[in-house]
Amino acid sequence: MLNLKSRSRHSIISPVKDITIAIDGFAGCGKSTTARMVADRLNYLYIDSGAMYRAVSLYFLRHQVPFEEDNNEIKEALDNIYIDFQDVPGRKQPVITLNGREVESEIRMPEISGIVSQVSVHADVRRELVLQQQRLGEASRVVMDGRDIGTVVFPNAELKVFMTASIEVRAMRRKAELDRQGVDASLSEIMQNLAQRDLIDTTRAIAPLRQASDAILIDTSNISIEQQVDKIYFLARERMED
Repeated sequence: MLNLKSRSRHSIISPVKDITIAIDGFAGCGKSTTARMVADRLNYLYIDSGAMYRAVSLYFLRHQVPFEEDNNEIKEALDNIYIDFQDVPGRKQPVITLNGREVESEIRMPEISGIVSQVSVHADVRRELVLQQQRLGEASRVVMDGRDIGTVVFPNAELKVFMTASIEVRAMRRKAELDRQGVDASLSEIMQNLAQRDLIDTTRAIAPLRQASDAILIDTSNISIEQQVDKIYFLARERMED
């Protein structure tokens, strides 16, 4: 059974109310970096829900679990997966571990990016991870990003943001990220991967990527990460002080 360590930060004295911040959007639009920086600024817990699906995808790949269609092996594999977020000295936010081992770098590899959307469409996978995300959110002041956070995981979140950007901009950002990690991938390959992920994410039957009716749309094509963070931070403060 997937299990996450809950972290409570309610011991921090604050003159404003605690809120839940849900950030959804397309791959490569900057939502994870922005969400992490917003969480740091607010002293909230940051949870990258996409990293959780990537961790499951890594496990499936390494243990040769077939994920092309629903099967009992997926259910059995989920019982043997333990995902956690653990503190690391010198880092403001916890890192993801899979069965006790840190997998931050491994889950960002192109081979995982190529299958995560296929893994995440399965009802059993989504059901288990959604439950864990909700439990974590109940125990912490949280900023969580993903593709169904504002619509499924936290439909009553006080602040919902939906981020987008052109596929060209997203591909260039992803390539720069991979280059920094020493991963060789062509721009055309990255664009193709993003386009395929967009199609799967927006058309899947279970919890498709879509903007919640009360989410604020932010197009990041022509604004910096700092500007994205500022915008969401001040939106959050408005709701915290409301």
